[in-house]
Amino acid sequence: MPGTVVHLAFSGMLAAALLGAAFDRRSLLVVLGVTAVPDLDAFLALVTTAGHRALLHNFVIPAVLALGLWVDTTVRPHSLVRGRWGHRGVRIAWVSVLAYAVSAVGLDLVNGVINPLWPIHDQFYMLDGKIELSDQRGIVQTFVDLSPEESVVEAEGRGSTEEVTLSTGVDPDPSGEETDPERIFPVVRAGWELLLLVVGTVVTTARFYAPVEVPGDD
Repeated sequence: MPGTVVHLAFSGMLAAALLGAAFDRRSLLVVLGVTAVPDLDAFLALVTTAGHRALLHNFVIPAVLALGLWVDTTVRPHSLVRGRWGHRGVRIAWVSVLAYAVSAVGLDLVNGVINPLWPIHDQFYMLDGKIELSDQRGIVQTFVDLSPEESVVEAEGRGSTEEVTLSTGVDPDPSGEETDPERIFPVVRAGWELLLLVVGTVVTTARFYAPVEVPGDD
């Protein structure tokens, strides 16, 4: 699983790319704060079965937030978000929801095990596969089975919240079998994570010094 700092670096790049004129320290902190929220389920796992990588690491939460934000800003005659924070607030809210789904949850789905549809569907999954271009077989991909008999996403099920226990730095031995378990808080565990951390940090920092171009300005 990528460390929290890797998730934050990715979200920083999303904020730098998508916030536009709304990008500043306060808006960046909002996006990063939302990105860090799912990792709090490591603490919630101490008191509930549906804890780490399930309670907050799912796509249901950002989907509900996105639906609520869409209704508020599109369907309702008077938007609460727009009325309180203006168009700037709406943009920050959308980028924050995207960061939650893509950075906080998405990165863990493709690099570890999460319960992406909890509580609607209680099952931990790991999404793995590849896409290749072969001179003999053409385009080869293993993410989705497109055979005539079945068409499913090749996400490997690992069990429900009752069956899967995940160790964390907060609770290194959820089974209680070890006498002195080592507490490990992941920071960087792969070369691509280090690259993303460095590039994301540099890009986000550079965004503070890059002028915002307004259409029509010479």
